[in-house]
Amino acid sequence: MHYEMTGRNDPDAETIVLSAGLGGAGAFWQPQISALAEHFRVVTYDQRGTGRSVAVLPDNYSIGHMAEDVMAMLDSLGIARCHFMGHALGGIVGLEIALRRPSLLNRLILVNTWAKADSHTGRCFAVRKHLLLNVGVEAYVQAQPIFLYPAVWLSQNAERVAIEEKHGIAHFQGTDTLLKRIGALLAFDVSTRLGEIKVPTLVAASRDDVLVPWTASQILAERLPHSELWIIAEGGHGFTVTEQDTFNTKILSFLEKSSR
Repeated sequence: MHYEMTGRNDPDAETIVLSAGLGGAGAFWQPQISALAEHFRVVTYDQRGTGRSVAVLPDNYSIGHMAEDVMAMLDSLGIARCHFMGHALGGIVGLEIALRRPSLLNRLILVNTWAKADSHTGRCFAVRKHLLLNVGVEAYVQAQPIFLYPAVWLSQNAERVAIEEKHGIAHFQGTDTLLKRIGALLAFDVSTRLGEIKVPTLVAASRDDVLVPWTASQILAERLPHSELWIIAEGGHGFTVTEQDTFNTKILSFLEKSSR
């Protein structure tokens, strides 16, 4: 997979791996990279089949495959322990790694993530799949911001959103790839295994997320033995972008606890 490593490169620097959501590209984390790079070695990557990680996905593609990709990448880089932050799909990859190889993780950050997809989330993805298959790629990409950002933010950032749409259409990951990735995230279910995860975890969510109900994060926090729940009032599914400064401050505060 294509990856990029930025930030501190001294031997004592802690590493944080950032895993994007359904879009899969490491560039999703651009609003966080500079803030984190002052304190950590930062690894971002394009998930298999997305961005610069060109690949044909197998028919049985799963979150397990995604977790194996990350673990193999870290092994190749000689990274034996790291923090891991994932957004939505990226977060459930983190949960899978925590179950398969807990010794790899120092701290875990789950942003608008779930143990099992809520029925509302399933409905949203059904609509998005319908747009993709019956209207086309452009309609799918044009609808995406509605699921990501609050209406007011979209109104105030119309030019930026238009640029993102053009980029999304030009760099679309492919219908077959996207459908397999959606299938993987909808099939994921570790709701009965959360008690096995002992990694200190920050569970973060936005109350006005229209794609993933904030209660999915509440369930995670209730069932993960060593978790902290942080709910922001507004910012949408992509509040890593819309509330960048608030988000970065909270993340750094949580990660600082590991070095005390």
